[in-house]
Amino acid sequence: MASLRDIGVSALLNIISAFVFLLAFALLRIQPINDRVYFPKWYLVGARTSPTHTANLVAKFVNLNYKTYLTFLNWMPQALRMKEPEIIDHAGLDSAAFLRIYVLGIKIFGPAAIVAFLVLIPVNVTGGLLFFLSKDLVISDIDKLSISNVQPKSPKFFAHISMMYLFTFWTCYMLYKEYDVVALMRLNFLASKSRRAEQFTVLVRNVPHVPDRSISDTVDFFFKKNHSNQYLCHESVYNANKFARAVRKRQKLQNRLDYNHLKFERRPHKRPTKKTGFLGLWGKEVDSIEYYQQQIKELDEKLMMERQRIFKDPKCIMPAAFVSFNSRWGAAVCAQTQQSKNPILWLTEWAPEPRDIYWKNLAIPFVSLSIRRLVISLAVFALVFFYIIPIAFVQSLANLDGLEKVVPFLRPVIELKFIKSFLQGFLPGLALKIFLWLLPGLLMTMSKLEGHVAFSVLERRTAGKYYFFMLVNVFLGSIVTGTAFEQLDSFLHQSPTQIPRTIGVSIPMKATFFITYIMVDGWAGMAGEILRLKPLIMFHIKNMLIVKTERDRQKAMNPKSIDFPEAIPSLQLYFLMGAVYAVVTPILLPFILIFFAFAYFVYRHQVINVYHQRYESAAAFWPHVHTRILASLLISQILLLGLLSTKKAVNSTPLLVVLPVLTITFHKYCKNRFEPAFRKYPLEEAVEKDTQDEASEPEIDMKSYLSEAYLHPVLRSFEEIELVEVKVDNKRAHVPSQLAIEPVSGSHSTEPASGSHSNRASPNVQHLEVVVEQHEIVYKKQHETSINVGAMHQ
Repeated sequence: MASLRDIGVSALLNIISAFVFLLAFALLRIQPINDRVYFPKWYLVGARTSPTHTANLVAKFVNLNYKTYLTFLNWMPQALRMKEPEIIDHAGLDSAAFLRIYVLGIKIFGPAAIVAFLVLIPVNVTGGLLFFLSKDLVISDIDKLSISNVQPKSPKFFAHISMMYLFTFWTCYMLYKEYDVVALMRLNFLASKSRRAEQFTVLVRNVPHVPDRSISDTVDFFFKKNHSNQYLCHESVYNANKFARAVRKRQKLQNRLDYNHLKFERRPHKRPTKKTGFLGLWGKEVDSIEYYQQQIKELDEKLMMERQRIFKDPKCIMPAAFVSFNSRWGAAVCAQTQQSKNPILWLTEWAPEPRDIYWKNLAIPFVSLSIRRLVISLAVFALVFFYIIPIAFVQSLANLDGLEKVVPFLRPVIELKFIKSFLQGFLPGLALKIFLWLLPGLLMTMSKLEGHVAFSVLERRTAGKYYFFMLVNVFLGSIVTGTAFEQLDSFLHQSPTQIPRTIGVSIPMKATFFITYIMVDGWAGMAGEILRLKPLIMFHIKNMLIVKTERDRQKAMNPKSIDFPEAIPSLQLYFLMGAVYAVVTPILLPFILIFFAFAYFVYRHQVINVYHQRYESAAAFWPHVHTRILASLLISQILLLGLLSTKKAVNSTPLLVVLPVLTITFHKYCKNRFEPAFRKYPLEEAVEKDTQDEASEPEIDMKSYLSEAYLHPVLRSFEEIELVEVKVDNKRAHVPSQLAIEPVSGSHSTEPASGSHSNRASPNVQHLEVVVEQHEIVYKKQHETSINVGAMHQ
């Protein structure tokens, strides 16, 4: 078990690591060559230009202004300069609500730490129990600060029970206030937005098959009949997955053609060539421009045929549609009511915003979703328990003292003080972090197989799976397996009647492992997050080997968005550790507070300068955050109840029984009071917004605005992008000009009310822009919020 010395070695290693990461970040961020890595958000919104355009060759790569090196730590106060309303305008409500979780952690655990240090630690230190048990159990000095050090049947347990009551009431009070604030922020955010397609659109699934009538005609007939005054138009859902794969292939060919055009522009006397064999290593040598032009021409013909097949083949039209209404009120009524006598037909839900849609899953038949979700639930259950094996291995590293008693031949290897301190104080947390590294990607794949149709829902479902995994394996698994390893010798050599007492004493001892985990993941890990070492390396590798055009350079920046599926469950694990150990081992609380404060700094900087959210859910994840924090509180109460029962505190233990009941009652009240704001749209609010829009923009053509907002992005037709200006930068051609993307006039007309798509059968595929994500650009041009450019001068 880790001692105070081991914790000190771990703290020193992690503080040094964090300091080195922060120092490297402070120096790297001011170098011109790294500007796109540390400020990609401002490039994407067009508020920052590359600082590398200078006559001085060295100045393109290195910052020669010595004054900036004297103030290289100014990013810290600048991270706090932007106010919350500005962050909402700049990065969205999702980002602002995410930052509030860290502030909530500080508000909850800050006062709890002060009370615990003033009251509980003196009570625990004077307990004296572990002095008598030190010969039988593996203990450390930290355990003498925990509840384990209190004698059985001691009246001192009333202090711990009182602390649990205070902590519960304070946590519930802060959660209530925060839920109220975030719910109000969500309603104000939705009310402040101008017209957006998702406010008027409903996703309808499980459309019944009607003989001699297409899906489109069935949808049109049903909504004209049942929503005659509000129904406007609809967009059928197509299975365009095969077409999308071909589009992505054309994108790659187009990028190679662009590069060779620019290469030829740079050296007009020499035509670029390539070999047609594998990876261009052998085969017939041909003209690169002509080769890629021919490849694109052949692929365009296939795209034209495939696109025609999608619109004509009934098998490609799914029994689902995006139905748009002429008012928010009409959409709210449809989305929040039952449409048919048969409750499994004509299922309606609010449509995600176009950027948020995961188009692949729209092609999954609705009847298969229940089977998929059952299979994935079983797979997640199996995965959670499979991971107990590596978790147990990690715990064996954390409890070398216990293993030494059972396996004495390990003693010569680990007896050196520094090696033992490293193994117990640093390696367990690092090993656990490595084991968890691949897990979020695997869980995201499982969520996609479940068939959810929105990225926001996919991420929330993945976060739920990851939280369950963290709860069972990282927290409960670490306690159970750690206790077994730690007290293995005691278990083997004592009578069965003494085992409950040993477990009751040893569970609080796992605080040492969680302290090392907090320092590795929360201190050094957060410093690594702001350094962005992997994106930095990948950007420069791509810039040297792959980047051929300005479009490639923008992709190489890879700002991504906040990793909600991993960040939120990991954050909730800290709430769980804090809630459980606030009463049991309060010495853990300062480590958690340092994490919350430091992570708030880091993520604030990243939200302002780096992350570029691909969707906006208006803080739809907050009810899950609230529920899981309350679940952590409930778990802490139950564990304390069980712990006191092993301490034979018969007189004081019953006082805790009421706390779980009060916590569950509070949860139900908050669920009824606040959650509707995150699940439904009030009709009163819808009518008010419709009235405001009619007064401000009475002549707007809603049908043309909504008719193709939910057409699959790869089925859109765009004008071919022209290379307006070609420049050569550092012996590499690129296109610095803005890419103008406009719809092709006459490519296809607006969909008629009947939903017929016959007029789309013959598109001009030569004008097809093949970037699958371009629908985001079109959407953002209509709905992009104003940016506080003045705040970007970091």
